[in-house]
Amino acid sequence: MFLIDKDKNRAVSLEKRSFSELYLSERNDLQEWIAHNPVILGERLLIIQKEFAGFSDTKERLDLLALDENGNLVIIENKLDDSGRDVVWQALKYVSYCATLTKADICEIYQNYLSEGLISKDKIAEFYNNPDFESIRLNPNDGDQRIFFVAANFRKEVTSTVLWLRDHGVDITCIKVSVFMDDGKLYLDTEQILPIKDIGDYQIKLSAKKQEDIISSGEEATRQKLIRKFWEKALPVLRKRTGLFANVSPSADNWLNGSSGVGGVEFNPVILKDKARAELYIDTGDADRNRRIFMILYAEKEEYAKMFSAEIDWQELPNRRACRICVFYIESGLLDVEHWEDAISFLAENIAKLMEVFKPALASVLGIRFTS
Repeated sequence: MFLIDKDKNRAVSLEKRSFSELYLSERNDLQEWIAHNPVILGERLLIIQKEFAGFSDTKERLDLLALDENGNLVIIENKLDDSGRDVVWQALKYVSYCATLTKADICEIYQNYLSEGLISKDKIAEFYNNPDFESIRLNPNDGDQRIFFVAANFRKEVTSTVLWLRDHGVDITCIKVSVFMDDGKLYLDTEQILPIKDIGDYQIKLSAKKQEDIISSGEEATRQKLIRKFWEKALPVLRKRTGLFANVSPSADNWLNGSSGVGGVEFNPVILKDKARAELYIDTGDADRNRRIFMILYAEKEEYAKMFSAEIDWQELPNRRACRICVFYIESGLLDVEHWEDAISFLAENIAKLMEVFKPALASVLGIRFTS
């Protein structure tokens, strides 16, 4: 840290000192400085307790407990000249203790911290600039508790562990604090070392993206497993009712290829998250030809409509080569396992109906003969 001497137009180095040589303590000094001005840590926080010991079956105390502007609980651990070896484990224990705190618990903890005559609900509403206390969310279920480590120096095993935890979605910030002396005056300097300030937002977004990808890949694996089970149950019914799918195996795709034996014409059952679809899929390999066939059939749509109990959806699919004629089942879908039999029955009946209604017309248009 430098002091600017304006008269001499010089930057004068201030004398850096250790906390111990100045007889400064973690609890009586550093903790008090942060408690009275938490902006020291680089953001607006509401300190709700010091030396919090409200944990069952343990005498452990966390240094400072706070709320951030998003309603998340913030655990603050101070370590003066050296971070120590066990600070991460210590803080993670505190986070696990605090994870279950309810809004009422937080108000009670804060009330015990406040001076007589002050009301915790009023002070929380004031912090969030929201007069409607009931609408304020504290320690939300979809949020995460956060951790701040404050020390003059951080051991490599600490920073290495913090980096690993951050990469796995744990929100930890390391703040390096230094004290300086000049002409009997004491100065405090803070520096956020993790995440690195200039790329912190990038790291946070990258970490969030990674977690999202992990969750998405897990959800996708579960979805594919469920689809495969659906087709295992559906295929015997589809084969019996339509005569198709003899050589088709259950797959993780949300459709089955109901080949008619003629290239470019498929009668496909499709299962979606909340609905099912039986479709005539037209793709001869030529977009213009597909549309000519589609429009010839579409010209008789009123007659075809009389043959179906469900409404026919005519999909020209202008941004794709193929065209589609389909009927939807909207009562349930893949996620409604209890009603799979209803969806399967619909698919079997309507694939058979699509074949019955459209095969003769397609044979005439295409000038071919379909296999039975």
